[in-house]
Amino acid sequence: MTKQEFRDFVKGRMVFLDGATGSNLIMRGMPAGVCPEKWIMENENVLIGLQKEYVEAGTDILYAPTFTANRCKLREYGLEEQIRQVNHKLVAVSRKAAAGKALVAGDLTMTGEQLAPIGSMELEELIAVYSEQITLLEEAGVDLLIVETMMSLQESRAALIAAKETCPDLPVMVTMTFEGDGRSLYGTDAATAAVVLESLGADAIGANCSTGPGQMARIIRSMASVTNVPVIAKPNAGLPSLDAEGKTVYSMQAEEFAGEMHEICEAGASIIGGCCGTTPAHIAALHNAFHAVKPADTGRRPEGIRYLTSERRTVAFGLEDPFLIIGERINPTGKKKLQAELREGSFEMVTRFAQEQEEGGASILDVNMGMSGIDEKEMMLKAMEEVAGVSQLPLSIDSSHIDVIEAALRRYPGRALINSISLETLKFEKLIPMAKKYGAMFILLPLSDAGLPERLQEKKEIIDKILTRALSCGLTKEDIIVDGLVTTVGANPRAALETLETIRYCKEKRLATVCGLSNISFGLPQRAYVNSVFLTMAIQAGLTMAIANPSSELLVAGAFASDMLLHKEGSDLRYIEYAAACTGVSAQAAPAKAVSKEEGKPAQTADSSPSSDVYNAVLKGNRNGIEQITRRALEAGLPAKELLDNCLLPAINQVGELFDKGKYFLPQLISSAEAMKLSIGILEPLLSAGGAREQMPVVVIATVEGDIHDIGKNLVALMLKNYGFQVIDLGKDVPKETIVRAARENHASIIGLSALMTTTMQEMRHVIELARAEGLDAKIIIGGAVITQEYADEIHADGYARDAADTVRLAKRLLGIREEMGGKHGNE
Repeated sequence: MTKQEFRDFVKGRMVFLDGATGSNLIMRGMPAGVCPEKWIMENENVLIGLQKEYVEAGTDILYAPTFTANRCKLREYGLEEQIRQVNHKLVAVSRKAAAGKALVAGDLTMTGEQLAPIGSMELEELIAVYSEQITLLEEAGVDLLIVETMMSLQESRAALIAAKETCPDLPVMVTMTFEGDGRSLYGTDAATAAVVLESLGADAIGANCSTGPGQMARIIRSMASVTNVPVIAKPNAGLPSLDAEGKTVYSMQAEEFAGEMHEICEAGASIIGGCCGTTPAHIAALHNAFHAVKPADTGRRPEGIRYLTSERRTVAFGLEDPFLIIGERINPTGKKKLQAELREGSFEMVTRFAQEQEEGGASILDVNMGMSGIDEKEMMLKAMEEVAGVSQLPLSIDSSHIDVIEAALRRYPGRALINSISLETLKFEKLIPMAKKYGAMFILLPLSDAGLPERLQEKKEIIDKILTRALSCGLTKEDIIVDGLVTTVGANPRAALETLETIRYCKEKRLATVCGLSNISFGLPQRAYVNSVFLTMAIQAGLTMAIANPSSELLVAGAFASDMLLHKEGSDLRYIEYAAACTGVSAQAAPAKAVSKEEGKPAQTADSSPSSDVYNAVLKGNRNGIEQITRRALEAGLPAKELLDNCLLPAINQVGELFDKGKYFLPQLISSAEAMKLSIGILEPLLSAGGAREQMPVVVIATVEGDIHDIGKNLVALMLKNYGFQVIDLGKDVPKETIVRAARENHASIIGLSALMTTTMQEMRHVIELARAEGLDAKIIIGGAVITQEYADEIHADGYARDAADTVRLAKRLLGIREEMGGKHGNE
């Protein structure tokens, strides 16, 4: 099947997927904890029977049981060398069950290994893993691919890139799984995921697993509102529970499931099925309810709206929306101190510039690493990673080198802006297809091999040529922002007028515009006045955004006031809040922090001290600089115990509170925890020598037998260590006997158990029963994606923890350890 054939297949109709595979196979005899692929190959008639029932129920697309048949997962069972045989066989089994009455999708999911910087796997390794499996699935004859149950947007991108590079015309559907707060485990909201996946070329996007139908509707509505491709919904049959025999069950019956799917379909889903707990009966009820129904005529992506994203935030804008600022400061040109830091491998100024520009009102951050004496590509990738740790704003990738831009686009976990593409031959030929491949927007710079256009008409002709080429490559006008190409008014008295005419010309063609401001005033006195007035004129002419320094109060105030006078939506409140913040009346929209005349040197403030630096380094996850910051604090005479109690612990507590409130997400929590770990590494010898750190209890932690997921468990272990607990991490897929033996031998005060799957959560009950039978008095805490407080009560666990921060609080409470909130610090 080609992409066009897929579009024709799904157009104007409801499409039905299958239901659960794993839970149904368990009910039909598959033991928990075995390798599903191997068991199916040895019992293929069981799967064929199940999938035939799905086809009879009305399924249009069957998922081949290749869900975990990638090299990383198969390695857990010693089957990685049989990867070809496994994938070919499983697809053949599903094709036999389909018997030409349904399409067969090759199924891919997460590998269980985390990407750097959270884990050790590099992006290119992951792309290679997916490419290998996709190649085998295509050889086996799948009609399309489904990438499902994805918790990470970056891993979803890796699978899409692999598919695009392996079999570019094979249709790919992608569904992610979201937590109760509407975000993925890594903090990506549904709309951002949808924008990124559609721009990268997914043929259908949506959500699976996560929740029951009622809770999934808002996720589907959010995804449908920013996209035009079909939206998929594959919810669970409600929430899991245990029956009297300790087996995982889902209580939502088929008719109730189909009834609750009405809201999902009204929200915009047109490809529907079921996940955990659903059976052929659920799909039959779904088919009966919706097979004669047309997809809802619901609100999809508004015409003329553009989207740029980071991994966790979307910036949407149209031609009539308030003016946007692209922060320009992360650029070593003319900044000697920043150049020196970059040569030393330090990114302290880069991250500070990112934070200050976001606080000052920037909506997008431009990142440029162009300078001599460094590997620009390596520095660009590192800078993107560091900036992502402190800011959620989308990035503009700024480089003169094509290979640097491609490396950045490939790695960037959102929808980036390329700065820039001109009519210069190499850039024109290479970068436009690259923007399409990676789903990026780009700044159209009206330059050619001959240099700057000499006449306004020549500038317009260059714009039209690049636009025509972009449209022929499958990009749209909404993917392009035209640079007005500002020249110096001192050399060309008509420079401002020509730029304003360019802006008006582009707006008539429904193109967004951008310009840099500093050129206009080059060589003139009091340049800030010229820049500010020119900007207000450009906004009136239709300028969409500018590359500027948001710490320039005159510039930002002028822009915000212009929007207000032009009666742009929300601009009045934005101006009032900004003006109030500038005069100290309100803190709602604080302007950028003051910067001294020496570029890069922060102005001294009342809260600038060694202790506040340590506190802020943990709060902001500054893994790159915290060791040096800690040493400086010690050199300033601060005792190690004071740094621990008054800086590190309060900071990590604040991080936990921000995480609980949904203001911080998993990557930030991990960055802060790792930063604290590095600081403690500096302090530990001093704490131990002085006897300042009391001995904390032992915690034995493990993912239960049959479960090979350990993202959450690893973070819990790290957080507990930071609070001084002696943590013994047994890893994943650990038998109950090993857990209980380790707890007894190490005199553990707490046993921590993790499970991600409904099929393995019942192992927690067996661990608790064995621990009690052997007389252990250790408190037992359980957690994981499928775990609830009700389940903890049911199996007589001592507590349930939602996340790593909650685990620390619960452990202290269970053991009667006083919460150390510490004293005052710089940011209180």
